[in-house]
Amino acid sequence: MTSFDQFLSTVPTGLWLDGVQSDAVDGGTFEVLNPATGIRLTQVADATGKDALRALDSACAAGPAWAATAPRQRGEILRAAWELVTARTEDLALLMTLEMGKALAESRSEVAYGAEFLRWFSEEAVRIQGRYTTAPSGNGRILVTKAPVGPCLAITPWNFPLAMGTRKIGPALAAGCTIIVKPAEDTPLTMLLLAEIFAEAGLPAGVLSVLPASDAAAVTAPLLADSRLRKVTFTGSTRVGRLLIEQSAQQVLRTSMELGGNAPFVVFDDADVDAAVDGAMAAKMRNGGEACTAANRLIVANPVREEFTAKLTERIAALTVGPGYRDGTAIGPLINEKQRGNVAALVDDAVAAGARVRTGGAVVEGPGFFYRPTVLDNVPADARIVAEEIFGPVAAITGFDTEEQAIAAANSTEFGLAAYIYTQGLERALRVADALESGMVGVNRGVISDPAAPFGGVKASGLGSEGGTEGIEEYLDTKYIALPM
Repeated sequence: MTSFDQFLSTVPTGLWLDGVQSDAVDGGTFEVLNPATGIRLTQVADATGKDALRALDSACAAGPAWAATAPRQRGEILRAAWELVTARTEDLALLMTLEMGKALAESRSEVAYGAEFLRWFSEEAVRIQGRYTTAPSGNGRILVTKAPVGPCLAITPWNFPLAMGTRKIGPALAAGCTIIVKPAEDTPLTMLLLAEIFAEAGLPAGVLSVLPASDAAAVTAPLLADSRLRKVTFTGSTRVGRLLIEQSAQQVLRTSMELGGNAPFVVFDDADVDAAVDGAMAAKMRNGGEACTAANRLIVANPVREEFTAKLTERIAALTVGPGYRDGTAIGPLINEKQRGNVAALVDDAVAAGARVRTGGAVVEGPGFFYRPTVLDNVPADARIVAEEIFGPVAAITGFDTEEQAIAAANSTEFGLAAYIYTQGLERALRVADALESGMVGVNRGVISDPAAPFGGVKASGLGSEGGTEGIEEYLDTKYIALPM
């Protein structure tokens, strides 16, 4: 027994189908671990392909009525869900910390951020627009309407268990779509609690299903092969995204892919170094570095590189590591042993190639999956850590001499999700932002995600946008109706 058992006993652990909990068809379950201890928190129902088709049956049955529901009513349900999520901030934050590991302060911030997608899209539900105009030739009229794409499959990651769900569920429901969510195996509990909250908010049964599963392919494959499914949206690795795009091609599904990142954080010699350090702490250490938008490569002008590195090292060395639910913790554990091993391997490879450890650089002994917050400098260009996503509390610093070198280094990756620039020159900021091959650029800002702004990347970082006025378009089909004069 743990001190959290009573709390966990109130959290749904079954599949969420037709507005209630349900056992898996074969009665299977799998364990959810606490990454701070490596010990089981609870066990949840383990969905199979048969359960996935049950969910799709429900989504298709509920779809016509939900699509015909007045936009205002759909928006009011989303608004009610926002209010309930906000009211249950402490429960959701603790649950995320228990199953994912992040510090409670980070979890509370995610609740606020994730809830905001529900409020934002509650407002977008009533702003779905078409157009009506006379054809330029004068021989008829053009009527353009929007309609929900239909049943959707959302596959969400473990690093933001709430927000990556609400960022997909919000626009889908606002558009009039039904949606099936397959949460990450490591963090299914937050999404199951969110589904229960949606039911309390008045969402009709069958509109939202949640299918935790230990074998993702067993759940997603039959859905992607079924002609009734019309869209798949995924947040996760580029490797898995490529596979899903291939599979979705067979049914010509609409796809939204928010994939890997390798964000450059460029500090020019005219930057406010203290502000840049503040920004780097946010861009690198937010969520313990386990974010696709995390600053992966800190590319710093050589005249200010040592000052920046020394100040950043002092800040990072002072971070308190421990269980996220412990007072004063700044950096919690990594999600699992495999991920900690990946981070350690990247650091070891960089050091073997000539990088210098300024602080950290080692696992934390004892229970749980902890890695010491780390700063590396003099990182060689051919080190794996320069090319691969770190997803951990490791800052890798390299230098540059000219603006052209900085841009070339920033763009020397297959990824293009987020990038950061620190400079006091407006012309330089705009010039470099235009030159960066990235879907999002932060100028003198270390945190750029905003529910009111489009979130998405270019190159191998994905397809489509989430959030902003653009986000709901991913769940709408466009129809042209030709009318006579």
